Amino acid sequence: MSGEQKITPVILSGGSGTRLWPLSRKSYPKQFASLLGDRTLFQQAAQRFADSASYAAPVIITGSDFRFIVTEQLAEVGIDPGAVIIEPEPRNTAPAVLAGALYLISQDPDAVMLIAPSDHAIPDSAAFRDAVRRGLSAVAQGKLITFGISPDRAETGYGYLELDGRPDADGAPVDLRRFVEKPEPARAAEMVASGNFLWNAGIFLARAADLVQAFQAYAPDVVGPVERSVRNAKADLGFLRLDPAAFSGAPSISVDYAVMEKAPNLAVVPFSAGWSDLGGWDAVWREQVPDDNGVSLSGPAEAVDCRDTLLRAESEGQVLVGIGLDNIIAIAMPDAVLVAPKDRAQDVKKAVEILKAKGAAQAETLPRDYRPWGWFETLVLGGRFQVKRIVVHPGASLSLQSHHHRAEHWIVVQGTAKVTVDDEVRLLTENQSVYIPLGAVHRMQNPGKVPMVLIEVQTGSYLGEDDIIRYEDVYARGQGAKG
Repeated sequence: MSGEQKITPVILSGGSGTRLWPLSRKSYPKQFASLLGDRTLFQQAAQRFADSASYAAPVIITGSDFRFIVTEQLAEVGIDPGAVIIEPEPRNTAPAVLAGALYLISQDPDAVMLIAPSDHAIPDSAAFRDAVRRGLSAVAQGKLITFGISPDRAETGYGYLELDGRPDADGAPVDLRRFVEKPEPARAAEMVASGNFLWNAGIFLARAADLVQAFQAYAPDVVGPVERSVRNAKADLGFLRLDPAAFSGAPSISVDYAVMEKAPNLAVVPFSAGWSDLGGWDAVWREQVPDDNGVSLSGPAEAVDCRDTLLRAESEGQVLVGIGLDNIIAIAMPDAVLVAPKDRAQDVKKAVEILKAKGAAQAETLPRDYRPWGWFETLVLGGRFQVKRIVVHPGASLSLQSHHHRAEHWIVVQGTAKVTVDDEVRLLTENQSVYIPLGAVHRMQNPGKVPMVLIEVQTGSYLGEDDIIRYEDVYARGQGAKG
């Protein structure tokens, strides 16, 4: 491996993060939310390597519904990705990682890749880059590197890595003896006390060619479908769409199970400068650094005589107040509220499953729906009417479209809208409105330099988002709710 060989971060950003419900949902998972600080977890993951000359532009692997969210959030922090690869459907991490490796080899046969989830918290980016640097000598020898977190408690929510010996003070790579599943409390305490067990961070460093070779040896059933999906991938507005038919043939399996737990050439780089997978609200409480009473507050929230408690409110129009709470998580969203003992944080997934079984929209869908042109949210929903707030980015445009079942009335409350209704095009400014009859071909655009906000009143027999027929679309979306 050349001394000038740059490392390419491959950032996985397709997960659903249900353990952080109701903030994180299938429609807008936790990596795209500002959980810690002003930047989203995804932005922080990309920025971790952006200012270092040792790293190439990141390759992003995500789902179709998130493709514009990814590019918008990268643009906000001034990062131009090397590629954004679109998974046709979720198949766990092994097919995604292999697709990233095959893509990199097509660009550079000697590529070195750092496989990083987009939803982890690593406060000290410089320390983590130093840990990556410590792994490069082993990568040059054909090793697959994983990163082990020095445990500060007997955590039962993480898997562990058993090392062949105790880590050295300089943090050099140590050969991996085996992966250990999430342990019971007593066993976790034993492992932490032994000194040669680290938490499994699920972050990997390797030459792309070595990783592909490991897949060929230990997960050949993944290789064929993913190779075909990459070979037959199609460029689409700057995205690279993996071939859906081929990709669907890949088994849904994690990269740990498919390859890492079987390959004999793994080494572990210890890391002790702080890390969390933010896998539950208890982890968020811990990373927010509670005050002297153990209280963490976020958003419009207040605590009175509380201890060891997380209070988080997400809407400017509400306030969350806790009185006399001890060891409690309370998360308030406009459409859902979670209250639970902090030590039951891992059971949030059970609540999501119950809501899904009942057909509750709150299980998977946020009230705010993000689109490439901006976002909208429902303010009022009745039997035959709906009121929305719609925000359109400067220079953005909705598709030219019509509806079978609803008419619409638009009132501009901020900015300027360029509105097309059949053959008529007009500009609307604040306090002006327009009526869109059922069946009319229409479009709204924001020709200005500031966000355009309008209130939309829909009336009709069916108000679902799939009642859209698109005729033209600058974002090349197909038919359906999001295209």
